[in-house]
Amino acid sequence: MNWKENIVADNSVLVGKPIIKGTRLSVDFVLSLFAEGWTEQQVLDNYPQLSTEDLRAVFAFAQACLAEEEYVTLRKLG
Repeated sequence: MNWKENIVADNSVLVGKPIIKGTRLSVDFVLSLFAEGWTEQQVLDNYPQLSTEDLRAVFAFAQACLAEEEYVTLRKLG
């Protein structure tokens, strides 16, 4: 999945946050709906401007961002 066809950032929309192309819906907003327990069908029903491909792009974008991160295990002191 090439998320770059569906996810864009424009400084004039939501201060440059990544959004789904052609909408004002940010990637983090859509992810938060799933985190709250929404199903794909609920998202599509409530936001009819979105497609299944848009939702796949949201997850592909999140995966790509996480893949580029480095993680450090921290130990609790004391």
